[in-house]
Amino acid sequence: MKLSNEGSATTTHRLLLTAAEASEQLAISPRTLWAITFPRGPLPVVRVGPSGRAVRYDPRDLREWLDAQKIGGPRP
Repeated sequence: MKLSNEGSATTTHRLLLTAAEASEQLAISPRTLWAITFPRGPLPVVRVGPSGRAVRYDPRDLREWLDAQKIGGPRP
């Protein structure tokens, strides 16, 4: 699975990703993902299930966070 250039969905059109999938997409460890996940960091999550224990990530949020990490060079 790869993030699309438009940042609207993954190539498989999944609405939400698990933590393992999200960390793989960002090429970071699950521990780093957890550290940047709200409320510890800026990356929003979607909590699902009756108790809200299941954490999922919106691919659009991953793309926005990734774009915000860019430094240097001209921006399109």
